[in-house]
Amino acid sequence: MIRPSIRFAGALALIALSLPVIAQQDLPAAPAPAASVSAPAPAPILPKPDPANFTAASPTAETVNAFLQTDWGYDDSRIWEVWSIQKTPEQGVSKVTVLVGDKAGKQKPSVAEFFALPDGKYIIAQNELIPFGEHPFADARAIAQLRADGPYRGSASKDLEIVEFADFQCPHCKLAQPNMDKLVADFPKARIVFQTFPLESIHPQAARAAAYGVCVTKQGGSSAFFTFAAAVFDGQDGLASADGATLTLNSAVVKAGLDPEKIAACASEPATSASVEAMVKLATDLNILETPTLLVNGRPVAANTPYDTLKQIILFQAKLDGVAAQ
Repeated sequence: MIRPSIRFAGALALIALSLPVIAQQDLPAAPAPAASVSAPAPAPILPKPDPANFTAASPTAETVNAFLQTDWGYDDSRIWEVWSIQKTPEQGVSKVTVLVGDKAGKQKPSVAEFFALPDGKYIIAQNELIPFGEHPFADARAIAQLRADGPYRGSASKDLEIVEFADFQCPHCKLAQPNMDKLVADFPKARIVFQTFPLESIHPQAARAAAYGVCVTKQGGSSAFFTFAAAVFDGQDGLASADGATLTLNSAVVKAGLDPEKIAACASEPATSASVEAMVKLATDLNILETPTLLVNGRPVAANTPYDTLKQIILFQAKLDGVAAQ
């Protein structure tokens, strides 16, 4: 998701303060699985909307449906109905309500709501700014293709680019690595990039580990980096202290076939610090809020998403973009 301009961010803050908080599910999330039943229920028939509930000129129901098809279409079991698009007290801001169900009729239909902003490019859902429109991920994809310059596995082509934003000291990032290894095996036509995003406020050794990673890539290439990264994640507990980090990082460097003294010297150089700062800046510009996050041709997905669902999303996004996935 792309950060708005400073002027637009100020307007967003005022809108967010003046509009009620939506106590509904986040738009990108799938409805929770229903408990199994002894016999299949009939497919739900979502009630048809009342034309009187469409008081706002923008966005149109067609625009909302196109957005939802892009965002939710990977899930064949989901159905929805745009229920209302209404004016709000804020000029140009519309409240959109969508009924959501499943084809099997196992779930009671739920409600998702969001606010569409005047520029037609963003919505607010759960107080989060989300790109909107028929191609909501296009801007993020273009930025990632231009600036995601971390080590990669797979294809040199960026037609299908999966960018992993990860922090070496993040336990959830460690847990995501089996998913990443499966993606490398299952999607040989994808370019799978490791983009380090150290969250220093909660992980004091993450920036240092990122700097080592920059230097390992510089001196040994992508292959050496992924050997180094696997070793750092395996020894992640050692990053809990400065001395432990030194031992853990140096051990990982040796496993990557490089000289720890040379890597340490490189990691202390201002140019390396600038490279790490550029990585953080990219994540910030893309509004990456947590690690591990994947961008699949610009689409944000949690890297720890169950693998079958993650694979389904990647195949769907590749189809949307008209690129080969496997």
